Amino acid sequence: MRGPVLACGRIAGALPFEGVEVEHLPERPGRAEVDPLLGPELLVVAGTDADLAAVTLRLLRKELLGATEVGFVPTDPGSAVARRWALPTDPRTALDLALNGAARPVPLVRDDAGGVLVGRGELAPVRGVVYCDEHLALRGEARSIVVEPDRGDGPGLEVTVTRGRLLRRRERFRCRAVQFGCRPVTPESDGVPYPRAMERWTWYRHTEDVLLIRPA
Repeated sequence: MRGPVLACGRIAGALPFEGVEVEHLPERPGRAEVDPLLGPELLVVAGTDADLAAVTLRLLRKELLGATEVGFVPTDPGSAVARRWALPTDPRTALDLALNGAARPVPLVRDDAGGVLVGRGELAPVRGVVYCDEHLALRGEARSIVVEPDRGDGPGLEVTVTRGRLLRRRERFRCRAVQFGCRPVTPESDGVPYPRAMERWTWYRHTEDVLLIRPA
């Protein structure tokens, strides 16, 4: 059973969705807006990466990740989710894929503050200690640390540590969890800053994946 297209925010609400049922929701919708629409085997989210994360969080909370295929129509041409999983950014092409494509599991990344990450997370700048699983990834300063879901068959996260101000040096790690202990810094998840700076932060792979509709 196919559910409606969840058009999140003003831009998504203006897209031409002919011939499909559309529910217009606010940006980053919450429990009151999303939960009554859950249940169908296919949900299509039109909006930003943060909108997709908001809907995915509700699927997680309602224990429906394994029962729901998720299509995504990005409204931001720079969508990290689209770039990560080779999704089209043209609305019509993206909608066609979302409605007719095949779902394949992708890692769902959580944080220890109760949120989820579907595209790209970042802390910048970082001064402190960072571990990727049991491996020391940083002791000292980094220009930025970026966390993304693992595209391969790895443990779940791809972490990029960028050092240097003029000559940037990048080091990449693959792990199941990345833990930060550092001077206060504001984590950003899918383009949304956390409400306050944190001295400790963790991103880790959830035990269940997202069934994302994407190209083969």
